[in-house]
Amino acid sequence: MKTQRPIISDEEHVVLKFRPRTSARPPIPREESAPAKFTSGTAINARPANDLSRYERPRDEGDDFRHRMLANVAALAFTVALTAIGIWLAVSIADLRRTQDCVLMGGRDCARISVKPQG
Repeated sequence: MKTQRPIISDEEHVVLKFRPRTSARPPIPREESAPAKFTSGTAINARPANDLSRYERPRDEGDDFRHRMLANVAALAFTVALTAIGIWLAVSIADLRRTQDCVLMGGRDCARISVKPQG
């Protein structure tokens, strides 16, 4: 049997030229109000970069230590509850799978029956 090979034409293959970036940073959009400096042919915004000082709280305000500790305790309790639920769910699924495998193999004593002592 002959194998058919696809016909390859030169029109299907295109070589893309790689053009490296001229600067290490992407261009910064220039605002009309801020003058720009020119160094080595690229425009750099003359305004200083935004810092995080606008998000700082004054030191005069005390930390609400009690509120922070309550939030931490609540977060810890939530994490412990989620972990416990996850473990319970994994054990339940494993037990259900074990029982289902036993039933599908034709076993007779698959389900656990708990007997309460009479007394």
